[in-house]
Amino acid sequence: MDGITLVTGATGHLGANLVRQLLKEGGQVRVMMRAHRDNGALDGLDVERVYADLRDSDAVAAAVKGASHIYHCAALVSTLAGNSAHKREIFDTNVLGTRHILAAAERHNIDKLVVSGSLSATGYEPGRSSHEDMPFYPFDRHLPYGFTKHLTEHECLKAHANGLNVVVAASCAIIGPHDYVPSRMGRVLIDFAHGALRAYIPGGFEFVSSQDIAAGHILAMRHGRSGQKYIFSTAYASVDDLLALFQQVTGRPLPWLRLSPLLMGALAAVADKTWYQAFPNQPRRFTPGAVRLLQMRRQASHDKAKKELGYQPTPLLQAVQEAYDDFVARGLIVPAK
Repeated sequence: MDGITLVTGATGHLGANLVRQLLKEGGQVRVMMRAHRDNGALDGLDVERVYADLRDSDAVAAAVKGASHIYHCAALVSTLAGNSAHKREIFDTNVLGTRHILAAAERHNIDKLVVSGSLSATGYEPGRSSHEDMPFYPFDRHLPYGFTKHLTEHECLKAHANGLNVVVAASCAIIGPHDYVPSRMGRVLIDFAHGALRAYIPGGFEFVSSQDIAAGHILAMRHGRSGQKYIFSTAYASVDDLLALFQQVTGRPLPWLRLSPLLMGALAAVADKTWYQAFPNQPRRFTPGAVRLLQMRRQASHDKAKKELGYQPTPLLQAVQEAYDDFVARGLIVPAK
């Protein structure tokens, strides 16, 4: 791809994989980062670094200037309901931040943008696989994150109506290498590998390999139709199936305690009203929202991406193995003896 490609959110799980794939293809990559943050995900990579906060429209415009293509992967991800300040931060980052990116792209005549979306902003019907044409029902029990990603898609459609070439690439729960934060799933794998995951709750979700979602973004940039949304997934897995993959890769036994989702949901709700009232926005493993998402057992169809873009997902076991190997290489997992 000719010209400079700007990637926002380059230190996140998706962004770190995407940047590496773009560099492997010989692209000229500029990354937009927050100052005074841990940017170790990009250490040793031949990228141009610019610093900007998505909430600062002038800084965003300066970061966009001179680029020809944009992958907007940055977002504030959360399974918390949070307090009013938390909700405002999510809205300002995910919705207003996207508006700033889109406005700067129009101003500087960007050829094309791919904006990262989320399965949580896609319609859901129990017992059916979610697809791009399912309407988002706004009166359901959505977390602030999911609702802001729905509004982000709306901003993209407005920009498309104004003539901007923009595509939405929707992700499911990501698992795979180059997970530098690490993510929620990454922390679960690390705990499992160290024998520290002693209990779990049943459920399930649609997962996507970090390599697959990065490849999907590139396909969306090359072949995606403006104004369209494409869902990228690898496979649905129950929690039991996923932990079986963890066992196969790590050699560790499965946790012996399988908790009741009703009990865990009740405990998470009580914690929200007691201990976490003092620390409302602190990250934690199980929240009422996270428990509910697992119990929905959401599945997704990637047929549209396969048909229109040539998307071909890889095995979920491969993603787990690559995630484990990467954590071992970086010293975050000490293999069992």
